[in-house]
Amino acid sequence: MSPARLVVFDVDGTLVDSQDHIVAAMAQAFAAVDLPLPPRHQVLSIVGLSLVEAVTVLLPQATPAARGAAVDAYKSAFGQLRAGHLSPLFPGTLAALDALCTRDKVFLGIATGKSRRGLTHVLDAHGLSDRFATSQVADDHPSKPNPSMLLAALAETGVDPADAVMLGDTTYDVEMARAAGMPAIGVGWGYHKPDALLAAGACRVIDGFEALNPALDDLWRLT
Repeated sequence: MSPARLVVFDVDGTLVDSQDHIVAAMAQAFAAVDLPLPPRHQVLSIVGLSLVEAVTVLLPQATPAARGAAVDAYKSAFGQLRAGHLSPLFPGTLAALDALCTRDKVFLGIATGKSRRGLTHVLDAHGLSDRFATSQVADDHPSKPNPSMLLAALAETGVDPADAVMLGDTTYDVEMARAAGMPAIGVGWGYHKPDALLAAGACRVIDGFEALNPALDDLWRLT
């Protein structure tokens, strides 16, 4: 009898194209502490980390008070941007999730640096709230690449690490999966380059969601 499987998705850069909101909100965060915004690629490189950790990476020399002010400004700005315009799903997202939901004994999960409030907004707005058996957010766990989110997802679904897979666009996702004893599949449309994902330990990188189910078939055939 085949085992239960678990596919865990990152959100920003994997399911949702939120880069414009992230850069715009970070610009307001840096303006709030009277500092110039780093280049766009540098800002996007921290996507996947929890917000406090991301701001710490971008502002390593700032005082704790300045980092706190930047975090607060980011939250406020992102909330306003989100209310005015919904970040779109990447092409093929819905079809891929629909296909996975028809597979026997396959659970879907989320592991994201978003807050619970932010994740709920995205899932509700896109009609995805009923797709995921487990959802792990930054409110409840250390930042990626700590494996806490994935270990909780495995415990909630009762799936063995070898029968689960993490799908994400950053090295933080891949490193988190490795720390949890899970394989990882990278996506080539997000914020870290495919070569970096493979170097971090991804078993492969897919170029579009149409390649996800075949990639899972290949992976599970080997396990």
